[in-house]
Amino acid sequence: MIKAGITNVKKILATALIVAFATVMTGCGTNFGTTEDGKQKYRWKFTVTAGANSTWYTAAQLFGEELDKQSNGRMKLQIFTGERLSAGEPVAGVEQLMDGAKDFSYNSPIIYAGINPRFGAVVMPFRFTSVEEGHEALQGSGGEAYRKLLAENGVELLGFGESGMRQVTNSKRPIKTPADMKGLKLRIPGFGLYTDFYRTVGANPTTMPFSEVFTAIQQGAIDGQENPVDVIYSADLQAVQPYLSIWNYSYDPLILGMNKDLYESLSDEDKQIVRNAAQKANTFQINENRKQESIKLQEMEESGIQAYEMTDDEVEQFRATLAPLYDKYRRIYGDELSKEFIPGGEK
Repeated sequence: MIKAGITNVKKILATALIVAFATVMTGCGTNFGTTEDGKQKYRWKFTVTAGANSTWYTAAQLFGEELDKQSNGRMKLQIFTGERLSAGEPVAGVEQLMDGAKDFSYNSPIIYAGINPRFGAVVMPFRFTSVEEGHEALQGSGGEAYRKLLAENGVELLGFGESGMRQVTNSKRPIKTPADMKGLKLRIPGFGLYTDFYRTVGANPTTMPFSEVFTAIQQGAIDGQENPVDVIYSADLQAVQPYLSIWNYSYDPLILGMNKDLYESLSDEDKQIVRNAAQKANTFQINENRKQESIKLQEMEESGIQAYEMTDDEVEQFRATLAPLYDKYRRIYGDELSKEFIPGGEK
């Protein structure tokens, strides 16, 4: 009996140590004393899904530098790539941000949609035809709709970055019409809207961690995938995918989010420092992402990938199949988001 009791105590202590370690690793908004004039010092954590060679990471670095400079060294930022604080799981990472287990992140609305499908409204297929058009929509009432939705879920919106327009690659053939999609097994994010879309246009969508995509293509387990050019390039998918179809079917912004309780705890001065730094980081990230996309696309073509840009008439053939999809998601998103992000508005 005594031995069993000791064993149980050891198990309890071990569990407590694990919880304590996790809290230290992901603890939010850590305060580190005050300055001589009584201003709070901070050490914060920022996560990105992408790697250290991405514009997401370099923008996060700039954000940290600006925080440090504008606060006279009171605000320090540690950046984690590949969603390290959530074992590589982006949706779990967003939940950490919402719950206060970390401080800042860059994430696509597609990841947020894993928690609430309404977050996916802005990436609705064929709502926008360019990054400029999509970005503009988020500067007015569309952005305000997202600000409210994020606040309801514990996140303070610090503006938008940009992943870009999403394209599709495959190993079988150029894609020009819905008939060319038929039967293609395409890896997509675990996102209901994209699953519905690709089934509607005739493909066979499947999900898997993005880290497995390169090998899955090599082994013939999947025929292709979809992503912005930056992601395709950085994963070297041009080495295993001969066909790239440029159709700009989905605009994918980045949400620069901050835990809302943490934001509300800051002084007005510190809130302004955070917002100023965020604005600089977002502007840098968008400009750099757009500049690099054309360079990376050219390098991909030089490496042998066949890039085909669909005509307006070809794109319209895909769009013409989507009326039932748009009707379904009007019911999911509600009037405000539908008005902003579904072709034809809320009807």
